[in-house]
Amino acid sequence: MKRHILVLSLFALVLKGYAQNATKYSNEFLQIGVGARSLAMGGSMIASASDVYAGYWNPAGLTGIKSNAQVSLMHAAYFAGIANYDYGAWAAKSGDKGAIGISLIRFGVDGIANTFDLIRNGEIDYTRVTSFNTTDFAAIISYAQKETYRSMNNIDFSWGGSMKIIRRKVGPFAKATGFGFDAGFKFENSKSDWSLGIVVRDATSTFNSWRYTFTDAQKDVLATTGNAIPKNSLEITLPRILGGFAKSWESNNWRFLAELDANITLDGKRNTLIRTNLLSIDPYCGGEIGYEISDANKLYFRTGINNFQYYSNSNGKRVASVMPNVGIGVSFGKFTIDYALTNLNAVAGNGPALYSNIFSLKLDIQRDGK
Repeated sequence: MKRHILVLSLFALVLKGYAQNATKYSNEFLQIGVGARSLAMGGSMIASASDVYAGYWNPAGLTGIKSNAQVSLMHAAYFAGIANYDYGAWAAKSGDKGAIGISLIRFGVDGIANTFDLIRNGEIDYTRVTSFNTTDFAAIISYAQKETYRSMNNIDFSWGGSMKIIRRKVGPFAKATGFGFDAGFKFENSKSDWSLGIVVRDATSTFNSWRYTFTDAQKDVLATTGNAIPKNSLEITLPRILGGFAKSWESNNWRFLAELDANITLDGKRNTLIRTNLLSIDPYCGGEIGYEISDANKLYFRTGINNFQYYSNSNGKRVASVMPNVGIGVSFGKFTIDYALTNLNAVAGNGPALYSNIFSLKLDIQRDGK
């Protein structure tokens, strides 16, 4: 017991030391989410993820893959097409109880105007305006394994881990390389059809090393226009804990799934439903109704709510807002196509809602005789 207390105390001291140099909203592109099914359910996938998408949501869920391998793809255009989000993943069984997966994510804004040379010698020349791209890229390599304990009656336990390699680029001006690790755990009761998931993202903290390559002329422009000249730095992403509980029911050809999750950040106050000086808790939930048309064909209806926030309206009154999501899916044979309609504008009644239409595709690969 004393040893556990000592470990927790050391962990708290490490977090406190990192927090002094941590960036609160570092690597946020990795928090957007993948898969139209998951996004339609408000991102409630920590406990129920059991396919190729688990490589992102909870690596321990990779052990639920029933086919030999799975491939998934997704493209989403955010903010009226200004930003593009692309995702691709592959996962496969590894032995009788293991599974591996590789997920690739790219979030980018293309065609940004470079106006450093717009004014030269006091004259404006638009022909000198060029363009550049800003991109965030991550490769996630995951492994999971299912354990069997006789003492845990009707409960299966799986654990998994992911290594993240991050590459970020802002045109020719800045580059960052980073790495970090996630850890996931999952408990399932096949008799009562419930599951519990826990994920520690950035468990060791994730580090991004930034390097800036402004020319002397560009530095002069920044100084003249009152902008700070960035310096090479180390960006630290603190750990966050995600937990979820899911329960499913079956009736004839119908299947019902409900999940409640919570995202606990350890970098101080955020604009969430529950917040303290030490941590913030962001709850969210989702559900799915599935109908089995035949053994190979299924239809799904989904909904979820997330992003509970507070904002001040035009009268200065503090009110709460929430982001609803809906979607459908269809499975036919080895293919699954999912669609989600998500509302990126969580501030209800404060301007037009920016809905996003998201599609994703999953393919099951089953080798003959296996």
